Amino acid sequence: MKKKILQRCLIGAPIGLAISTLITIVISLIVGDGRYYAVVPEAVSDFGTEINAVLAQAVFSMLYGAAFAGASAVWETDWSLLRMTLTHLVICSAATFPIAYGMRWMEHSPGGVLKYIGIFVAVYALIWIVMYGGIKRKIKAMNERVREIK
Repeated sequence: MKKKILQRCLIGAPIGLAISTLITIVISLIVGDGRYYAVVPEAVSDFGTEINAVLAQAVFSMLYGAAFAGASAVWETDWSLLRMTLTHLVICSAATFPIAYGMRWMEHSPGGVLKYIGIFVAVYALIWIVMYGGIKRKIKAMNERVREIK
Protein backbone atom coordinates (compact mmCIF):
# COMPACT_ATOMS: atom_id res chain seq x y z
CA MET A 1 0.00 0.00 0.00
CA LYS A 2 2.86 2.43 0.81
CA LYS A 3 4.38 1.81 -2.62
CA LYS A 4 1.03 2.54 -4.30
CA ILE A 5 0.64 5.77 -2.32
CA LEU A 6 4.17 6.87 -3.25
CA GLN A 7 3.57 6.09 -6.94
CA ARG A 8 0.35 8.10 -6.88
CA CYS A 9 2.11 11.01 -5.17
CA LEU A 10 4.79 10.99 -7.87
CA ILE A 11 2.10 11.07 -10.57
CA GLY A 12 0.06 13.71 -8.73
CA ALA A 13 2.94 16.14 -8.25
CA PRO A 14 3.32 17.15 -11.91
CA ILE A 15 -0.46 17.18 -12.30
CA GLY A 16 -0.67 19.66 -9.39
CA LEU A 17 1.94 21.83 -11.07
CA ALA A 18 0.11 21.68 -14.40
CA ILE A 19 -3.22 22.61 -12.83
CA SER A 20 -1.63 25.47 -10.91
CA THR A 21 -0.04 26.79 -14.10
CA LEU A 22 -3.33 26.55 -15.99
CA ILE A 23 -5.06 28.48 -13.20
CA THR A 24 -2.51 31.30 -13.43
CA ILE A 25 -2.97 31.43 -17.21
CA VAL A 26 -6.76 31.59 -16.87
CA ILE A 27 -6.51 34.30 -14.21
CA SER A 28 -4.14 36.29 -16.44
CA LEU A 29 -6.55 35.96 -19.38
CA ILE A 30 -9.47 37.07 -17.20
CA VAL A 31 -7.55 40.15 -16.02
CA GLY A 32 -6.98 40.81 -19.70
CA ASP A 33 -4.23 43.44 -19.59
CA GLY A 34 -1.67 41.35 -21.52
CA ARG A 35 0.43 40.53 -18.44
CA TYR A 36 1.04 37.10 -16.93
CA TYR A 37 0.17 36.87 -13.23
CA ALA A 38 2.20 33.92 -12.00
CA VAL A 39 1.60 34.56 -8.29
CA VAL A 40 -0.40 36.90 -6.10
CA PRO A 41 1.43 40.15 -5.28
CA GLU A 42 1.45 39.35 -1.54
CA ALA A 43 3.45 36.18 -2.25
CA VAL A 44 6.11 38.27 -3.98
CA SER A 45 6.37 40.40 -0.83
CA ASP A 46 6.49 37.31 1.41
CA PHE A 47 9.18 35.54 -0.62
CA GLY A 48 11.26 38.61 -1.45
CA THR A 49 11.29 38.32 -5.24
CA GLU A 50 8.89 37.21 -7.95
CA ILE A 51 11.08 34.26 -8.95
CA ASN A 52 11.26 33.05 -5.33
CA ALA A 53 7.47 33.25 -5.10
CA VAL A 54 7.06 31.38 -8.41
CA LEU A 55 9.50 28.66 -7.28
CA ALA A 56 7.70 28.30 -3.94
CA GLN A 57 4.34 28.13 -5.71
CA ALA A 58 5.67 25.44 -8.07
CA VAL A 59 6.95 23.32 -5.20
CA PHE A 60 3.78 23.78 -3.16
CA SER A 61 1.58 23.06 -6.20
CA MET A 62 3.42 19.77 -6.64
CA LEU A 63 2.88 18.97 -2.95
CA TYR A 64 -0.79 19.88 -3.36
CA GLY A 65 -1.13 17.47 -6.31
CA ALA A 66 0.83 14.75 -4.52
CA ALA A 67 -1.41 15.03 -1.45
CA PHE A 68 -4.60 14.61 -3.46
CA ALA A 69 -3.19 11.75 -5.53
CA GLY A 70 -1.75 9.93 -2.52
CA ALA A 71 -4.98 10.35 -0.58
CA SER A 72 -6.86 8.62 -3.40
CA ALA A 73 -5.60 5.29 -2.05
CA VAL A 74 -8.28 5.69 0.64
CA TRP A 75 -10.89 4.77 -2.00
CA GLU A 76 -9.42 1.27 -2.25
CA THR A 77 -9.98 0.36 1.37
CA ASP A 78 -12.87 -1.77 2.59
CA TRP A 79 -14.15 1.03 4.80
CA SER A 80 -17.65 2.47 4.58
CA LEU A 81 -18.23 5.19 1.99
CA LEU A 82 -18.70 7.73 4.79
CA ARG A 83 -15.39 6.82 6.45
CA MET A 84 -13.51 6.86 3.13
CA THR A 85 -15.01 10.25 2.20
CA LEU A 86 -14.29 11.87 5.57
CA THR A 87 -10.76 10.42 5.72
CA HIS A 88 -10.00 11.64 2.20
CA LEU A 89 -11.44 15.07 2.95
CA VAL A 90 -9.43 15.40 6.18
CA ILE A 91 -6.16 14.29 4.52
CA CYS A 92 -6.64 16.66 1.58
CA SER A 93 -7.69 19.56 3.80
CA ALA A 94 -4.84 19.08 6.27
CA ALA A 95 -2.28 18.86 3.47
CA THR A 96 -3.56 21.72 1.37
CA PHE A 97 -4.81 24.35 3.82
CA PRO A 98 -1.30 25.38 4.98
CA ILE A 99 -0.18 25.59 1.35
CA ALA A 100 -3.12 27.77 0.35
CA TYR A 101 -2.56 29.98 3.39
CA GLY A 102 1.20 30.25 2.89
CA MET A 103 0.90 31.04 -0.82
CA ARG A 104 -1.76 33.66 -0.07
CA TRP A 105 -4.37 31.88 -2.17
CA MET A 106 -6.76 33.06 0.53
CA GLU A 107 -7.13 36.29 2.42
CA HIS A 108 -5.33 36.23 5.78
CA SER A 109 -8.35 37.03 7.90
CA PRO A 110 -10.98 34.95 9.70
CA GLY A 111 -13.43 35.75 6.88
CA GLY A 112 -10.87 34.81 4.22
CA VAL A 113 -10.16 31.50 5.94
CA LEU A 114 -13.87 30.71 6.25
CA LYS A 115 -14.44 31.66 2.62
CA TYR A 116 -11.59 29.36 1.53
CA ILE A 117 -12.92 26.47 3.61
CA GLY A 118 -16.42 27.03 2.24
CA ILE A 119 -15.22 27.04 -1.37
CA PHE A 120 -12.98 24.02 -0.76
CA VAL A 121 -15.78 21.98 0.80
CA ALA A 122 -18.30 23.07 -1.87
CA VAL A 123 -15.97 22.10 -4.74
CA TYR A 124 -15.09 18.84 -2.96
CA ALA A 125 -18.79 18.03 -2.47
CA LEU A 126 -19.62 18.87 -6.10
CA ILE A 127 -16.84 16.63 -7.41
CA TRP A 128 -17.87 13.86 -4.98
CA ILE A 129 -21.52 14.03 -6.10
CA VAL A 130 -20.59 13.94 -9.80
CA MET A 131 -18.22 10.98 -9.24
CA TYR A 132 -20.79 9.14 -7.10
CA GLY A 133 -23.47 9.63 -9.76
CA GLY A 134 -21.17 8.34 -12.48
CA ILE A 135 -20.22 5.24 -10.51
CA LYS A 136 -23.87 4.61 -9.63
CA ARG A 137 -24.81 4.75 -13.35
CA LYS A 138 -22.02 2.31 -14.24
CA ILE A 139 -23.18 -0.12 -11.56
CA LYS A 140 -26.76 0.13 -12.80
CA ALA A 141 -25.62 -0.58 -16.39
CA MET A 142 -23.57 -3.60 -15.23
CA ASN A 143 -26.52 -4.95 -13.28
CA GLU A 144 -28.78 -4.58 -16.33
CA ARG A 145 -26.27 -6.50 -18.46
CA VAL A 146 -26.13 -9.27 -15.86
CA ARG A 147 -29.95 -9.50 -15.89
CA GLU A 148 -29.92 -9.72 -19.71
CA ILE A 149 -27.44 -12.60 -19.61
CA LYS A 150 -29.63 -14.64 -17.23
